[in-house]
Amino acid sequence: MKFNLTYKLIYLFLIGSFYSCSITKHIPEEERLYTGATLTIESDSVIDNKPALKAELESVLRPEPNSKFLGMYLGLYYHYKNQKEHPGFINRWLYKQFGEAPVYQSDVETYDVEDLLLNRLENRGFFYSRASSAFQEEEKKASVDYTVKVTKPYRMESYQLDTLPNPIKKDIQDLVKESPFKEGMRFDLSSMKLERKRIDQALKKKGYYNFNNNFLIFEADTNRYDNKKFDLYLKLKNEVPEKSLIPYRLSKINIYPNYEVSDSVQTATTRYNEKNYIQKETFFKPKYLDPFIVLNEGQLYNPEDSRNTARRLSTIGAYKYVNIQYKELDTIATDSMGSLEANIYLSPLNKRALRAELQVVTKSNNFAGPAFALTLSNRNLFGGGETFNVSPKIGYETQIGGEKNSGNTSLELGLENELIFPRVLFPIKIDNNFFKYSIPKTKISLSIDYLDRTDLYTLLSGTALFGYLWDANRFVTHEINPISVNYTQLYDTTPEFEEILDNDPFLRRSFEQEFIAGLTYSFSYNEMVDTQKTHQFYVNFTFDIAGNSISLFGKDQGEGNPKTFLGLAYAQYAKADLDLHYHFNFKKEQVIAARLFGGYGLAYGNSDVVPFVKQYYSGGPYSVRAFNIRSLGPGTYNPDTDGTNSDYFDKTGNIRLEANLEYRFPIVSFLKGAVFADAGNIWNSKENPTYNGKDKFSSDFLSELGMGAGVGLRVDIQSFVIRFDLAAPFHNPALPKGERFHFDVSKPILNFAIGYPF
Repeated sequence: MKFNLTYKLIYLFLIGSFYSCSITKHIPEEERLYTGATLTIESDSVIDNKPALKAELESVLRPEPNSKFLGMYLGLYYHYKNQKEHPGFINRWLYKQFGEAPVYQSDVETYDVEDLLLNRLENRGFFYSRASSAFQEEEKKASVDYTVKVTKPYRMESYQLDTLPNPIKKDIQDLVKESPFKEGMRFDLSSMKLERKRIDQALKKKGYYNFNNNFLIFEADTNRYDNKKFDLYLKLKNEVPEKSLIPYRLSKINIYPNYEVSDSVQTATTRYNEKNYIQKETFFKPKYLDPFIVLNEGQLYNPEDSRNTARRLSTIGAYKYVNIQYKELDTIATDSMGSLEANIYLSPLNKRALRAELQVVTKSNNFAGPAFALTLSNRNLFGGGETFNVSPKIGYETQIGGEKNSGNTSLELGLENELIFPRVLFPIKIDNNFFKYSIPKTKISLSIDYLDRTDLYTLLSGTALFGYLWDANRFVTHEINPISVNYTQLYDTTPEFEEILDNDPFLRRSFEQEFIAGLTYSFSYNEMVDTQKTHQFYVNFTFDIAGNSISLFGKDQGEGNPKTFLGLAYAQYAKADLDLHYHFNFKKEQVIAARLFGGYGLAYGNSDVVPFVKQYYSGGPYSVRAFNIRSLGPGTYNPDTDGTNSDYFDKTGNIRLEANLEYRFPIVSFLKGAVFADAGNIWNSKENPTYNGKDKFSSDFLSELGMGAGVGLRVDIQSFVIRFDLAAPFHNPALPKGERFHFDVSKPILNFAIGYPF
């Protein structure tokens, strides 16, 4: 049976759950299992923010006891199972995934924990406190009760600056005035560390290139008081280097636009905007590179400007390395000012690159076949960081099973040309300083596609885009295409296909809209760039509107006929999508990933149906994986029982809802595994008579979701992922009510794809 291994894993996991409560028989005779510790705080005064103090103290309670799941020690159970002479492959794998070594009473060093508790209390101003502990022992288990008796804390009476040399004295004096430290605050070592970092970062922005926060030291004086008060003094440590106490200015900025490590001599220097551009020949034109550099001669050293410059240069897309180095220049410090030379080394990527992609497509109508795409890139095309991509593609599909029909083969050819400028192309000059994080890119693309469906039709389509793409900050990206034009032409239609269109007016009208012109906008918020975060969120919102502008020039073709523009019927609609992702990284390489998607398209004005190429579909390797690509829905429609034959076409609708949940885990080396469940469907907001009314969205939509579950295998090599997902449906909305819930593992769907689904 195909799922023998899966069932065996589930069986062993459940058996482990039942038996993990009896792990006491494995505990050595002279030991007790450590079950954790409790902490009690006793105080002779009111403690500000007592929960935060208790949380910090509890963080030092060591060691951590063995984890429990629903009251059972699963990890400990699999550890003991693995200690057998022949544990078997499955038990070894379960131990590697979930096993934990036992923590015994003898592993607990209560005196060390008491010292840590007192240390944390002193760091927060509770000096002369006391800590004690006592074991609570049962037959085979033991816990610890810790008690801390907290004294009244020391509080600050004043915060002032000790004697310092100029010019740093005045700068630190100004920063001390802005300090969050206030009279009466409790002594807190962590706050003092943060204060040192705050002052250091502020001084760096004022030009103190050689300063370090470790040069600062705090001293607390209690001699003037007998009621637990202190004066806090900020001073410099002894023997701080003199060069650390003066600010630095940038006296020279050198940029190497085409730097190679092997280069020893650069022959040509171009002076532009008070910067030196040094290159053997003009690789990157200074006037185009200069806006990315926010460093200027004569300004004070500022590490934030350095980071901004490096980030902006790296977004151009022409460089693999950006390295900014500073060199101290010999100067006479009569004005208490140092000088720096900034050298910006830019190592370019290969000017040309070639990427190939091979796909295998399978569809619900038994169509399958390969698709092959190439992308040829030319970087820095005109000497201004431009990138030109040419992407030809070819795809072939044939009907490999079932009853052969007309249109049982199809050939698709495509060619896309894309030109990206790392700057704003706009009739009115826009100040690049308005975009502080990164300079927007201008994208121009032109593509053409040819689709030939044997004995049915030929479809020719072309798309032109002009728009802008930019990062507002590390997480937020905007993309707007004020010009988005799509043209489709259906020709060489056969009588059989014309009969299909006659029977499906919605389909005919979706093809008749030959001209689509409008605007698209996309907003993305992506926390996935923070790979160390436990909770990661991703949000994408896309808005697409077409036909409003050209409707002003539309020509009336008579009652019942759509208006035309330049002799072409044009589409008028609005469409919005919202895509939400969440990742919970709870262990090394173990992730629970979730996704929600919702989309709606509204046809109006010159259109009563959204164009076919803009409609939604459901099913496939990036959607509901238990259903073939574009095969789910719309609604509860079933072509096998509803007396219609629409297997020629992908199932589409103007409403789409989907939800996905997936658990990802490591298996061995670069091999990863997954267990997942998906749900989703598409609907129409207006009933299509062809689908016998089963496609219309209603309040009963939850019962019309297609649902499936499965397992996955992924080859993940340095973030390049080849994915295999095997899934089977357990709720099929195309079946009659009462028969929809059925986990049909006899006909699983195998999905092959590149990259993770979400």
